[in-house]
Amino acid sequence: MNYRPRHPHHRPAPTGFTLVELMVSVVIVAVLATLGAVVANSVKVRAQEARCLSNLRNIGVALHLHAQDHGGRFPETSHTVSLDRAWIESLRPYLGDYDEIRICPADPRANERLEAGGTSYILNSFIFVPEVNAWGETVGPALNRPAAIPDASRTLLAFVCSDRIGAGPGNDHTHSNLWGSWSGVCSDIAPSRFGGSDDRLAADGRSNYLYADGRVESIRAATLKQKTDSGINIAQPPGL
Repeated sequence: MNYRPRHPHHRPAPTGFTLVELMVSVVIVAVLATLGAVVANSVKVRAQEARCLSNLRNIGVALHLHAQDHGGRFPETSHTVSLDRAWIESLRPYLGDYDEIRICPADPRANERLEAGGTSYILNSFIFVPEVNAWGETVGPALNRPAAIPDASRTLLAFVCSDRIGAGPGNDHTHSNLWGSWSGVCSDIAPSRFGGSDDRLAADGRSNYLYADGRVESIRAATLKQKTDSGINIAQPPGL
């Protein structure tokens, strides 16, 4: 009788994913997708912020060119002139792509302002809206001239406007004398326009600011809120 030794049966190696491996793969893909979305959004915000900064820089140059051509005076706001002569319209000859420069790319009301003839940028009323008494006489120094501003490097001229500001050209200046609280500040400007949350009172983002010397700076909302909470009006020119 021939004896044949038994050989153990070799099971084929399992193919495909186990349930655990599949779950791990799904989690990894989800994490990568989330990170990708975060990075893409960050890049978009930075690009919008850079364009906004460029817009404000061009507006700063235009304001000073206007002053050179008009007896050393900045243009007026809708507070003192008709809408067709308000500051953004007055700067049209000095701005290249007028419609692009007057609108912040991150403004959620951009199309509305574009159609209404308004702007995403708003001027400091301490500089552009003279204070008058009951008889209409100017009170204090008139600062709507570059030469009259004592410390141009520390004086703010323009801000990115709040979503609450109307879209038309008549909404072109702040009421910064009322900025005694953070809510007062946020009623006029958008300190968290870039990288901030949807809450208009949030201080977790940043925004761009035009100074009287033509410099544009990105400032964290938290920095401005801290100053405001300590009783400092960030729009008030030094020494005023």
